[in-house]
Amino acid sequence: MTTTHQLHDPALKSFASDNYAGVHPEVLAAVAAANGGHQVSYGEDVYTARLHEVMAEHLGRAVEVFPVFNGTGANVLSLQAMLPPWGAVVCTRNAHIHTDENGAPERVAGIKLLTVPTPDAKLTPELVDQEAWGWGDEHRAQPLVVSLTQTTELGTCYTPDELRALCDHAHERGMRVHMDGARIANAAATLGVPLRAITTDVGVDVVSFGGTKNGLLGAEAVVVLDPEAAQGLTYLRKMNMQLGSKMRFLSAQLLALLEGDLWLRSAQHANAMALRLRDAVAVLPGVEVVQAVESNAVFAALPPGVADRLRERFRFYDWDAARNEVRWMCAFDTTEADVDAFAAALAEELAR
Repeated sequence: MTTTHQLHDPALKSFASDNYAGVHPEVLAAVAAANGGHQVSYGEDVYTARLHEVMAEHLGRAVEVFPVFNGTGANVLSLQAMLPPWGAVVCTRNAHIHTDENGAPERVAGIKLLTVPTPDAKLTPELVDQEAWGWGDEHRAQPLVVSLTQTTELGTCYTPDELRALCDHAHERGMRVHMDGARIANAAATLGVPLRAITTDVGVDVVSFGGTKNGLLGAEAVVVLDPEAAQGLTYLRKMNMQLGSKMRFLSAQLLALLEGDLWLRSAQHANAMALRLRDAVAVLPGVEVVQAVESNAVFAALPPGVADRLRERFRFYDWDAARNEVRWMCAFDTTEADVDAFAAALAEELAR
């Protein structure tokens, strides 16, 4: 009989990423409850069927839901299904699909990304128009999808009005709208609105719905709000190695998040810890919070050398090393004591 030994200190916390956090106990319980006996594989199970119902309740209409293993897979699948081979995607220069997916949209899906710079990682209709042109020109990749991130890679949040303006602008030009919703729950929590208010109600066509950053073991979903906007996902998911044979365990995690209010409770808590962290560090001499804190992320500029010394005690990442800018992330399991200890350590390093 093999005994499983714990190889890490469960009391250790960092501010590097919400991906560092473990799995919410309610999600682990849901996976255990889905275990035992047999269920039909590849999505023909009762948990996946129920997930379609629950997602429709949140988004206000019948939707197609395709559980997948990770966010990159969700994004690549979404965009691949939304575009012909000659299509292109307009996104920000900060977009995860551009900066952090190792070229997967280009290499796996063969998609051209048309990027625009923006100081807060948010698109506007005017910014979209910088690259949304050249339709009918055989020499230019055709801009047919706008991809936006909610919340953005800089922790900022689109309001429903901003999203509606973007979606209307894109649709008027014959373009579709994809939302990278890796932290969509954090956005809804910040705005105090239901999920449909920043998806269905504003005109988003396809959503990469995030779960892993909000306490799941490893489950995301492509959610198609307009069936005409995406084609072939049934086949593309298999082709791209994102089709889980024991899909009930992916769906059970998403159900644990969405059947009740776990998605909201976890996101609200992570956001609150980020605000507590902002307030604690903003008063320290030499610290400049450089982005609005509208989710579970804090971006700050520090005096030279401070970040490296602080990293000997808490792990986190540089964002822009040339500007001494760092990113601190909070998660569903970040505590007030964790935040206070981190801020105290930062104060000590600033005083050195």
